[in-house]
Amino acid sequence: MVTTVNTHEAKTHLSRLLAQVESGEEVVIARAGKPIAKLVRLPGPEFVREFDTGHLYGHLNPGWDEPTMSDAEISEWENGPLVNEDNA
Repeated sequence: MVTTVNTHEAKTHLSRLLAQVESGEEVVIARAGKPIAKLVRLPGPEFVREFDTGHLYGHLNPGWDEPTMSDAEISEWENGPLVNEDNA
């Protein structure tokens, strides 16, 4: 389903419109009856709003916690000087 609203209504009711988009609906914003923008749900992980708290929880992709530094870089970082004396 597609809902069309004017710019004033979009500004006034943005939260409601975003809730509609979250549920899969598309919202077209028009100025003087001419469509100028479309609000659509972004693809990606599903987010779940925990009832009564307003917190959002998402799903983490596998490997999110893999180190991005080599073992040597980690060792240097953990055991190196606190201040680079060349730049101090």
